[in-house]
Amino acid sequence: MSNVEKVNVTINGIAVSVPKDYTVLLAAKAAGIDIPTLCYLKDINEIAACRVCVVEVDINGVPMRNLPASCVLQVQEGMNVRTNTEKVRKAVRKNVELILANHNRECLTCRRNGTCELQKLCEELSIDDVPYDGAKRTPVLDDLSHSIVRDSSKCILCGRCISVCKNVQGIGVLDFTKRGFNTEVAPAYDFSMRDVNCVYCGQCINACPVAALREKTSIEKVWEALDDPEKFVVVQTAPAVRAALGEAFGLPVGTPVTGKMVAALRRLGFDKVFDTNFSADLTILEEGTELLTRLKEGGTLPLITSCSPGWIRFCEINYPDFLDNLSTCKSPQQMFGALVKSYYANKAGIDPKKMVCVSVMPCTAKKTEAQRPEMEVDGIRDVDIVLTTRELADMIKQARINFLALEDEDDDSILGKYTGAGVIFGTTGGVTEAALRTIADIVTGEDLQEIEYYDVRGMEGIKEATVTLPIDGKPTEIKVAVAHTTANAAKVLDAIRRGEKNYHFIEVMACPGGCVHGGGQPHVSAKARLEVNPKADRANALYSEDERQVLRKAHENPEVKALYEEFLSTPNSHVAHKYLHTHYQKKEVYCPQE
Repeated sequence: MSNVEKVNVTINGIAVSVPKDYTVLLAAKAAGIDIPTLCYLKDINEIAACRVCVVEVDINGVPMRNLPASCVLQVQEGMNVRTNTEKVRKAVRKNVELILANHNRECLTCRRNGTCELQKLCEELSIDDVPYDGAKRTPVLDDLSHSIVRDSSKCILCGRCISVCKNVQGIGVLDFTKRGFNTEVAPAYDFSMRDVNCVYCGQCINACPVAALREKTSIEKVWEALDDPEKFVVVQTAPAVRAALGEAFGLPVGTPVTGKMVAALRRLGFDKVFDTNFSADLTILEEGTELLTRLKEGGTLPLITSCSPGWIRFCEINYPDFLDNLSTCKSPQQMFGALVKSYYANKAGIDPKKMVCVSVMPCTAKKTEAQRPEMEVDGIRDVDIVLTTRELADMIKQARINFLALEDEDDDSILGKYTGAGVIFGTTGGVTEAALRTIADIVTGEDLQEIEYYDVRGMEGIKEATVTLPIDGKPTEIKVAVAHTTANAAKVLDAIRRGEKNYHFIEVMACPGGCVHGGGQPHVSAKARLEVNPKADRANALYSEDERQVLRKAHENPEVKALYEEFLSTPNSHVAHKYLHTHYQKKEVYCPQE
């Protein structure tokens, strides 16, 4: 930072020296001064639409005309900023009141009650009445997809969802439609979210400051199953859930709560509590074998991971020429469901038709994945109900469970044992690192001790690494790429199309940072994101848990070994393909999907 050119500004009488490329908003933060925001989302949406962050400014004694928005106003030498004058306070209050005038204000029954950024802003401004009364936009409730609900009555036209969908994910499903008073954020031509090229990643939900976008809840379905004495209800929890669930109960971002999560699930009434980390370990055996087979026998390369349903749908719609490159493995969620209703049901003597498999996922796209028609075996669905991390937190609160007071408990067997490799599936680069740990041991015939592959870690959008392994006795360079967000996945595939890149293995996660920042994780406000990095902090929690595990390689999992000995035989066997593998097909845009 010493080489960064700085300028001197004064904010509310406080002199501060900040980098030249800072906005007034960031400069104020550096001075310990809070400026309210609503449409602002750092590095994603900086469009000055809401006019809530306005300030009074003069430069060397010359006042600026009007009140500029601090989120886009770059600092200048000699700038004097005032954030709390009468003029500013009245303007900010009026702008928020105008937003409220066309907003569904049924806060007590809103899913974002308590986490709504507009609600929080009203509290800070002591707004207790809305003086403007008149016509409101005709509300639209789009709940046709399995994953995402769009409620225009709560939309404040901030544009955050538009920016994340277009600029981060590279999809652009949402945009401002219609004109004037009737403007709304929606897909083109009034299509439902179900019927466009949405991948259901839920990043729009994460970006939304209110409840205009939310997951389609399945909480009541789970309660009904738990209350049915004829049903045997099991639950699986994804790796990333344990790194974020605690945030819903006031714990710092990135606090791991694995043991408390297990204890809470038992108290909710689940008959068995298992872990998706188990099937993540299993995925490595299946996917790793698939890669080695393609390397040795000349199969389609690069092999591309198939764990992320948002990425799979993106590929089916936009890159159907790469479908043969996709691993045929089901995701760990679906693998688990298929096994719990076959292998486990048989060992436990339970009729699989009486079983209900519930998944707790950080991902809204998992809801749609569970409903794909091919995700069943012999007419029995793999997974019946999917909850997000947020929904699980809501259920724990509904049950009046004191989450923070719970003693740590362990998962049930025989689908609950996992290794550190399964844990890191929840972050970008984790699948690749887990695969390399196992593949390296298999091809060398050794128990290698150097198992950290730092080149594939981190939050860079695209990461590359080369690992030399003895394939058929010959030193072979294995080129891997890791991409997170569908926009970065597109860049990788486009580079391959142009002949600029050549890989053997590619990991793709639809969400920024991977599952740790999935669309079903607890909300982190725009203001909080100035202080913490949810992606990195949650990823660090998973790496810490990985390091604490006695077993850190997927093929060392004793329950996975037993599964092959007793049921699957070998990775990629006929039985394994029946239960653990699937197929994908091209999907059309702007037509009803599954």
